[in-house]
Amino acid sequence: MQVITRGGRSIVEGEPGERLLESPEDILEVIGTCMERRTREALLYAENLTERFFDLSSGEAGTILQKLRNYRIRLAVVAPTGGVPQSSRFGEMLADEMRGNEFRIFEDKDAAEAWLVGERAS
Repeated sequence: MQVITRGGRSIVEGEPGERLLESPEDILEVIGTCMERRTREALLYAENLTERFFDLSSGEAGTILQKLRNYRIRLAVVAPTGGVPQSSRFGEMLADEMRGNEFRIFEDKDAAEAWLVGERAS
């Protein structure tokens, strides 16, 4: 993981193309890095997440998102449309999440960063 700065704010970012979370408990590493860097924003790529994150029946997304909520860490995930298969229930959960301000999925890194720091995407 690395820490990037945008709009004067730090964001913990996963490495594109690498699996970061083998199990939902591995999100604690992301949380720890956020706490060390005094940030509440994380940007991960679809491939950083557990294999079954996008299958809501696995419970992995719920476990990961709840742990992040407990620490008030916002998560932006870069997952281009069609790039990762999602269960139908995942789509329903995502629609519910769009009402809040804690989790979003984006087509590209720029849009994800902009959301995390409260900028309008260009």
